[in-house]
Amino acid sequence: MQDELSESIETLYNKRKNFIINSVYFLLILLLIYLFFEYILSLVSPFIFAFIIAYVLRKPAKILSSNFKLPQKMTSFILVLLFYSTVGVIVSLVGVKLVSTVSNIISSLPSIYENQLVPFLIQTFNAIEKTVSKIDPALVEALNEGFNQFVNSLGKNISNISLAIVSSLSDIASSLPGFLIKILLMVISTFFMAMDFDILTTFIKKQLSKQGFEILDTVKLYLSNTLFVVIRSYILIMSITFIEISIGLNIIGIPNAILIALIISIFDILPVLGTGGVMIPWTIMSFLQGDFKMGLGLLTVYVFVTIIRNILEPKIVGGQLGIHPVVAIVGMFVGANLLGVIGLFGVPITLSLIKHLNDKGTIKVFKS
Repeated sequence: MQDELSESIETLYNKRKNFIINSVYFLLILLLIYLFFEYILSLVSPFIFAFIIAYVLRKPAKILSSNFKLPQKMTSFILVLLFYSTVGVIVSLVGVKLVSTVSNIISSLPSIYENQLVPFLIQTFNAIEKTVSKIDPALVEALNEGFNQFVNSLGKNISNISLAIVSSLSDIASSLPGFLIKILLMVISTFFMAMDFDILTTFIKKQLSKQGFEILDTVKLYLSNTLFVVIRSYILIMSITFIEISIGLNIIGIPNAILIALIISIFDILPVLGTGGVMIPWTIMSFLQGDFKMGLGLLTVYVFVTIIRNILEPKIVGGQLGIHPVVAIVGMFVGANLLGVIGLFGVPITLSLIKHLNDKGTIKVFKS
């Protein structure tokens, strides 16, 4: 009896010990992931992107080199040059258009306030004043004073908004030199990595143990497939958003609704901008111009699309990554708050990778 009791106590002790060890191990992994994304990734990101681009261009370079009997290094160099030239032209055209549009919006805000919003407010106030004077003439003076304060405050707020936007643009401009240095490092590194890709990967493999190489190979294969899965998931989300906005804009009576919906759905993929990056300014401008029917319609479409997306995104992304929707939404929320855009995508993918490695028995973090 005493032996059985001692054995059960020892079993319970071992279970608690294993639980503590696994918990500490899991927390250490999470801490290392956080430190990597928060501090290290920003430093090494140019080289990571350079390696990814070189990896993507490796197979086309081999095919072209074999078909045209050209040196592979030369082929890789030409492909990298064509890739960055194409991307540079596209980014330049989009950037010029974006800067022009933002500048026009900023410069037109005071004009819209003076020429459209103020006359509308005065007209509305006169109607209210007539109604109030019939009920209680004594309230008219207080109403006048309140209206003047409101108009002055609104004018100051619009000026502050314009100044805030200009200040934000100045901050972005001040960070451009550092960003351009990273881009330059990425471009230069891509050329060298693409031309000597096999040499670099062979050297890295030789530095790893057999187990380390197997883990690295598993991670590489899984992340390659996962990247495709994430892209497919967001294409599906973008398609759903496109259909919703197309229907909504057609109901409101917006011309070229399908083309506008396509542009907004593309913006929806960008976490910083999203659907609100287009629809919120559009809604505000409609209200400022006195078109309350369109403004209310746009607001309704935006709210509907946002709710549907927030419901579907964790389900679709989590399902494609093989993690529960609750885990996906927690990962996306925590990642976005801790690490911004990188965390929004990186944390769910990392959790999916940990689950995959755990299921395969490569690491032991939690019980499947």
